[in-house]
Amino acid sequence: MRLRVDLLPHGEYPDTVIVVDVLRATTTATVFLEHHADRLLFSGSIEESLDLKSENTIVAGERGGLAVAGFDLGNSPIEAGTGSYAGKTVVMNTTNGTYAARVASESAKHVLLGALRNAHAAARKAKSLAVEEIAIVCSGERGRASLDDTYTAGVLCEYLLAMGEFTLNDGARIALTLRRQVGDPIEPLSSSSGGMSLESKGLGEDIRFCARISESTIVPTLQGSTDGQVIFVSG
Repeated sequence: MRLRVDLLPHGEYPDTVIVVDVLRATTTATVFLEHHADRLLFSGSIEESLDLKSENTIVAGERGGLAVAGFDLGNSPIEAGTGSYAGKTVVMNTTNGTYAARVASESAKHVLLGALRNAHAAARKAKSLAVEEIAIVCSGERGRASLDDTYTAGVLCEYLLAMGEFTLNDGARIALTLRRQVGDPIEPLSSSSGGMSLESKGLGEDIRFCARISESTIVPTLQGSTDGQVIFVSG
């Protein structure tokens, strides 16, 4: 089986994809489902998100790391963890992660959302679903490869290699090399451009939350799409 890491979302994905935006969209999405959201909708724009706002729909996301005017919540996993969303749909739109998930959903058979928080569970589920290839797709930072997502991809690769034999692409080798050279996740997350930006905005606690490995068994899993919105549920 092939194990592929794309440092940015691109191309066709014939099989199973794990989308990574560890700071913070895929971490926050996992927390929403931990706190009993019925489903997540990844929208295509701020305007689409606001149009979906209702009594039973929470709208969350960011631009430049900060909550969007009119949204109920930002993109903080700590903030998300303070609520209960039973019976609610959460609509998310972020700078990088929701876009990457939408790209993957256009061609892949299965799309999962992965982060350090659910790394082992995401790797295990991807291995159970894949037939020919697992692609780990890093969301990156505004069209550039990111240290934090690449490191997280390395952690996922490490778990997957413990489960079986894979043929690796160069992206997977890069991610694994980074993971093996830097053991503590705080370093690559906090020193990444995204991490430094969050720290400058007083959101350093989010970085430390996102750096905790395999504390969740929840894996947001693509269910389908409706009216242009990509739907994830707990898997």
